[in-house]
Amino acid sequence: MPPHPTITVPAKLAELHTRYHGDSTGPSWIAGLPRLATEFLDRWQLRQDGAPMHGMVALVLPVVRSDGARAALKFQPVDEESVGEPVALRAWDGDRAVRLLDHDAESGTMLLERLDAGRSLAHVADAEAALMDLSELLAHLVARPAPAGLRTLADIAAAMLDDVPEALPALRDPAERELLRRCAEAVREVLDEPGDRLLHWDLHYENVLAPPPGSGRGAWLAIDPKPLAGDAGFDLMPALDNRWDDIVATGDVHRAVRRRFDLMTEVVGLDRERAARWTLGRVLQNSLWDVEDGEHALRPEQAAVARALLAR
Repeated sequence: MPPHPTITVPAKLAELHTRYHGDSTGPSWIAGLPRLATEFLDRWQLRQDGAPMHGMVALVLPVVRSDGARAALKFQPVDEESVGEPVALRAWDGDRAVRLLDHDAESGTMLLERLDAGRSLAHVADAEAALMDLSELLAHLVARPAPAGLRTLADIAAAMLDDVPEALPALRDPAERELLRRCAEAVREVLDEPGDRLLHWDLHYENVLAPPPGSGRGAWLAIDPKPLAGDAGFDLMPALDNRWDDIVATGDVHRAVRRRFDLMTEVVGLDRERAARWTLGRVLQNSLWDVEDGEHALRPEQAAVARALLAR
C-alpha cells in the first residue's frame, strides 16, 4: 500500500479541544492525531477516501478497507464519556445502530461502517415525522439491558444531587433557583429506582444517520452513544430540546413540549410520571454543567421543558 498522505486536523476541531480541554490534554491529543491516523490506516489496511469530518470531540476519516468495503475511522480521546461507546455498539451489534467493525481500547480508535453523513434526522423537514422516527429508534435501543461495565444512572444522579447546594446560589433569578430545586426533588423521588436499560444518552436528530442506499440496513441508525445503564426516561431530553425552533414556531411552547413528551413516552412505552422525573433530571444535569461553565441563568429551552413537565 502506498504511503498515506499526512492528515490535516480541521482547525475548528483543534479550537474546540483547546476551548474545552485547555490544559495539556486537548492540544497534545490534537498534535498526536496525524501520527495516530497513519498508524491505524496501516494497521487495519485502510485507504483514506475523503476529507476528514468532525463533531465536538471526534475526528472521522472516510476510508476503504482492503476488501473494497467503505468504512469510517473514528478517533477520540479515551475518557469517561467515550470509553463506553464500543461496549454499547457491541451490545447493539448493528441492530438499529452503526456497526462496530474493529476497536483499539488503548487509543479509543474505532472502525465503523460508513453511513451517509449528509442525511440525518435533522434534515427531515416534517418535525412530527422526525420525532416519530427518533422515538421508534429509541424504543428499540432501550429495549436491551445494559451490559456490565457501563456507568450507571444511579451514580450520576446521586452526584448531581450532591452538587445542587453549591450550584443554586450561582443562579441570579430566585424563580430559576426554585425551578432547579424542584428538578432536584423530582430526581430524589426516583433515585432508588434508576433502571437497567442500555441508554444512548445523546440521541438527538443529528446523531441519527441514514445508511447508504441499497444496504438493507433500514431507514435510520444511531451513532455516537455516550452510554449509561439506567431508566429510559433519562434518554428523552435530546429530542425535546433539539430542533427548538420547531417548538417556538408552534406559538405555544408549553403545549408543544408536552406534545413531544407525550408522543415519545407513548411510543417508547414509558410511565409518564416517572419519565417526567427523569427528564427533569436531564434539565438538572444540563443546568449544573452550565453553572460549572460560569453561567448564572438557565437556558430558556431548559427552563421551558422543566415548567411544562412540572405543570403536568
